[in-house]
Amino acid sequence: MTKKLSLYIGLMSGTSLDGVDAVLVDFTQNTPKLITSHSHSIPKDLQNKLLTITQPDWTGSIIEIGTLHQQLGKLFSYASQSLIKKSGINLRDIHAIGSHGQTIWHQPNGELPFSLQLGDANLISENTGITTVADFRSRDMSAGGQGAPLVPAFHHAILSHPKKNRIILNIGGIANISHLPSKISSRTVMGFDTGPGNGLIDAWIHHHKGASFDKNGDWARSGRIISDLLNKLLETPYFSLTAPKSTGKEFFNLAWLKKTLKDDLNNNKPEDIQATLTELTAKTVADKIDDSCDELFICGGGIHNQFLIERLQFHIPHIPIKSSQILGIPPDWMEAIAFAWLAKQTIEGKPGNLPSATGAKGSRILGAIYPA
Repeated sequence: MTKKLSLYIGLMSGTSLDGVDAVLVDFTQNTPKLITSHSHSIPKDLQNKLLTITQPDWTGSIIEIGTLHQQLGKLFSYASQSLIKKSGINLRDIHAIGSHGQTIWHQPNGELPFSLQLGDANLISENTGITTVADFRSRDMSAGGQGAPLVPAFHHAILSHPKKNRIILNIGGIANISHLPSKISSRTVMGFDTGPGNGLIDAWIHHHKGASFDKNGDWARSGRIISDLLNKLLETPYFSLTAPKSTGKEFFNLAWLKKTLKDDLNNNKPEDIQATLTELTAKTVADKIDDSCDELFICGGGIHNQFLIERLQFHIPHIPIKSSQILGIPPDWMEAIAFAWLAKQTIEGKPGNLPSATGAKGSRILGAIYPA
C-alpha cells in the first residue's frame, strides 16, 4: 500500500519585499521533498506602502496598518491558490499552511518585546479552505525569547550531520547562521542574526539606481572597499553582542547608514559605498564562523550575489562555501520550506523553537491555528 503523503504549504515574505515564496512540501521522508514552488509578486503600490511603514520615522495611522493586514492576507491567499493550481494536488490532501506573514517591526529587546507580522490568516484559511498556522514568533517571545531566528530549529532537525560540524548560512535581507554540531559533539546548537544581509545592499542601489538588487554584485564590484568607513560601520554595538540576538531592517536601514557615516556617505562614490556595504555583510558573517566548522552551506537570495560570495570566501578560505541544494534543500526556498515544517510541528503539537537560538526559557509549540 502506498504511504500517504505528508503535505504542507509554507509561505515566506521576507525583509527584501521581492515577493512571496510559496512551497508545497512532502515530509514523508527524513529530507523534505519540494513538490512545487511558486514566487508570487508583490504589487508595486503595496511594496511601496510596506517600505514606508517599516521605516523608523513612519507616522501613519492604525487604518493603514489594518488595511495592509487585509491586503497581505489576500495576497498570501492568492499565492497559495496559485501554488495549489500549479501543483495539481487536491487541496483536501494538504494538512495545513504555515504563513510567516510580513514583518513590519521586530523589537526583541526592551521592557515589552514584540514582533509584528501582517497578513490576516483568517483570510488565508477562508479563501483556500486549508487550515492555516500563523503568528509563529509571539509564543517564543512570551517565554522570554527573541522570537527569532526560528529557522535554526528546522536546520537542526533536518540538516545535522552524524560526524561533521555544519553551518547553514541564510542571506536574506538580514543574514543569519545556524551552528549545527555533529551528533557526537557535546557543543550546543546555536543560531542568530549576524546583521545585514542583502538589505543595505538593496536599499543603497535602489536609492541611487532604482534597481531592486545588485545583480551578481556587479555594481559593488565596480567600486572599492573603503576600510575607514567599514571600520566605522563595524563599531556598531550589535556586532559585538553575544547570542541569542536578532535584528531587522527597522535597525539596519538607510537611516542607520546616514547616521553612522554622516558626511562620508556623500563624500565618496556611490559604488564605493556599495562595495563597502557588501564587505560589511561578508565580514560580519565571517567573524562568526570559527575553525570548528567542517562544512558551510548557503541559502537565501544572497547566494546569487557572486561578489558577496567571493568576499565571504576571502575571509574564510579554509571552508568551501556550498549551496544547500547539495543537502536536498533548494537555496531559494529554504525559509519557505522551514515555515511549512513549523506548521507541521504546530499541527502535531510539537515544539518549533530552539531555546539556544532564541533565548526562550524552554521549548514551545509555536503559532496560532486558524481552522479551515
